[in-house]
Order: sequence, then structure tokens, then C-alpha cells
Amino acid sequence: MLEVENLRLTLNGNSIINDLSLHVDKGEIHGILGENGTGKTTIAYLIMGVNNYKPTGGRIIFQGQDIAELSVSQRAKGGITLAWQEPAKVEGLSVRDYLKLSGNNADAEQAEHYLRMVGMEPAQYLDRDIDATLSGGERKRIELASVLAMHPKLAILDEPDSGIDIVSLPLILNGIVEMNRQGSSVLLITHSEKMAEIAHRVSILCAGKIIRTGAPAETSLWFKDNCRTCPHINEPVGEEPL
Repeated sequence: MLEVENLRLTLNGNSIINDLSLHVDKGEIHGILGENGTGKTTIAYLIMGVNNYKPTGGRIIFQGQDIAELSVSQRAKGGITLAWQEPAKVEGLSVRDYLKLSGNNADAEQAEHYLRMVGMEPAQYLDRDIDATLSGGERKRIELASVLAMHPKLAILDEPDSGIDIVSLPLILNGIVEMNRQGSSVLLITHSEKMAEIAHRVSILCAGKIIRTGAPAETSLWFKDNCRTCPHINEPVGEEPL
């Protein structure tokens, strides 16, 4: 589904992504675990092509095609979707309309279905605006419902480092698993070993490079034992993009 080969990105003289390689199989949830400043969000931006991010070197192959020169809209039409680390706040846009747009004019029954898949009661949310009156966890679940409505071939989920409450977390994880059951491959980018548990494979990101890939339990344990105390978290190679 996705093959990233020797990817590199240099910004303002700083090496942000350093000869990074990984692949996501069709039907797989592939987790990327990394501390702040290791390049997690940058990877998402490069694969999706947002903010005109283009690699300095290497290739991004999606379903056999090098997509590094394609626009965001071309990548989206090809079946790639990115869920932002910070879910949107949109004054004046209701949850109902948001899901309708995401699902290519999804009807009311479909919108209700997607909300229930992420543990939200439609009657309580459909007519609310996506604004600051919703918690971070609620907005993240609504965003996940919108991705479910899109039925992407590849969903890149850049999960926030904080702001997800303990009630929302298991519902978000259930939604990601359901998305995968619907046929979407998932690249799950996170700093949380708990979130990585649902992946089929997990890769560890350090200083812009994948240093280890394996089964979730053993890889997450290695991450906890080594990366939480590694000086790289205090000396990042470069800053995450805004």
C-alpha cells in the first residue's frame, strides 16, 4: 500500500527526516512511536503533501506510484486521508454537515452510523457546531467519524500528544480498529504505547529515522525502556512544523 524509501528532509540547514524507510501493507495498522521532536508530524505532512512539504531525497510510493510531486488534492483523490494532530474547530459548521461533506453527501442515517462507531450519541451531537464547546476528545472522535465516512485506502492518523480524555481514548481506538475492518490501511502516529497496542506492527522513530520495527508488545516495551530516557528527546534534530 505504502512504501517510503530512504526519505530525507532538510529545513533551514537542519536534518529533520534522516534516511527513513518503512512500509505499510494493505489492510495493516502500522504504528509509529516517537517522542516529541523526533519528526512524527513531519512524516505525516510529507506523505500527505500538506504545506508544500516535499522530501529532499528518497521516494514515497503509494500503490506503485511515486507521489512526492503530486498535490494534496491529487493524493486525496487517490485515497489518502490525513487526520490532523489538532482536530479542527469550525464556527458555524455543524457535525451533521461536516459528516455529510466528508462522506460525499452522506445521508442522515449514515452520519448517525459513523458517530455511533466512535461512541457518540447522534441526537446529542449532530446539530452542534464543531467549536470550542466540544472537548479535544470529542472533536477527535468527530474527526475520526469523518475519516470513517471517507473510506480511505490509507488513513494517516497523527494522534495528539495530549488532550484526549480517558473516556474518549478507548472509543477512538475502537474507531480505528473498525476503520481497518472496513478495508482502510492505517498509519498510526503516536507517542503512546497504549495506542500502539492496536497496531499489527510498530516502528520506533528517533531523530528522524526508523530504528526498530516489530510486534507491538515487544516494540512498545523497548520504546518505554529506552526512548523515555534517551537524550534525543531533549536534543531533537529539528523542530516539528507548525
